[in-house]
Amino acid sequence: MAEASEANNGSHGVALDVKDDELNHKDHTNSVSKNITDSSGCFVTVPFMQKLVAEIAGTYFLIFAGCGSVVVNTARNNTITFPGISIVWGLAVMVVVYSVGHISGAHLNPAVTIAFASCKRFPWKQVPAYISAQVLGATLASGTLRLIFNGHQDHFAGTLPNGTDVQSLVLEFIITFYLMFVISGVATDNRAIGELAGLAVGATVLLNVMFAGPISGASMNPARSLGPAIVSSKYKSLWVYIVGPISGAVAGAWVYNIIRFTDKPLREITKSGSFLRNSNRNGSN
Repeated sequence: MAEASEANNGSHGVALDVKDDELNHKDHTNSVSKNITDSSGCFVTVPFMQKLVAEIAGTYFLIFAGCGSVVVNTARNNTITFPGISIVWGLAVMVVVYSVGHISGAHLNPAVTIAFASCKRFPWKQVPAYISAQVLGATLASGTLRLIFNGHQDHFAGTLPNGTDVQSLVLEFIITFYLMFVISGVATDNRAIGELAGLAVGATVLLNVMFAGPISGASMNPARSLGPAIVSSKYKSLWVYIVGPISGAVAGAWVYNIIRFTDKPLREITKSGSFLRNSNRNGSN
């Protein structure tokens, strides 16, 4: 069946927070904010709008390339092949991270945005705008593909479980946990080589799609699943691709947050009375 075959094609969307972009441009942002922020204290500034545009564009190109490979593979008798689809997703993630990571952090994924916010590495007040930008980009990309390929239902590039919902939920949790764990390592820890962040995250996506794609579709990204679902009005099992990735990403970010301090004495970690505050301070270095 068309829906089952699309789940087998494996697909994904991802995100990355590249070394606290806001800290690097703090002075510039503050000066611009004084001139642009309205009397109500709104956080919408020109630099923030640029970040939203980067998130929209980055998510658009990621979903267009990744889901496009799924659609072309279906429409042209598996010419791309499943390994080819996995490679396209990995390369797309890597390219987009290097393209917009220095502008918006290249989240491209509501699960990653929420995970960073839960660890106080991203402001909660900006989360709704980031998620809206990501879903908009994914929806526009899915709509573009639908127009190009004549809107046939057989070309649905969304994610559907190829098994039980619970099985896909657990798998989505695990692979998104793994993805967020890697992102936290290469993007927030100064001991890691930040210049290789895009390569590391792209390789993680490729690996996850290769082994999880045939079972759950390897979404790892609520926006990646929401975009095609909105365009095609197919919402079957969509909750799996919202709950699984978000919970997995939050867990992955927090687990890395805990182990990153294992080289310090316990009294040094806890002396401030707040592990979270200590975590935030170290993450901004």
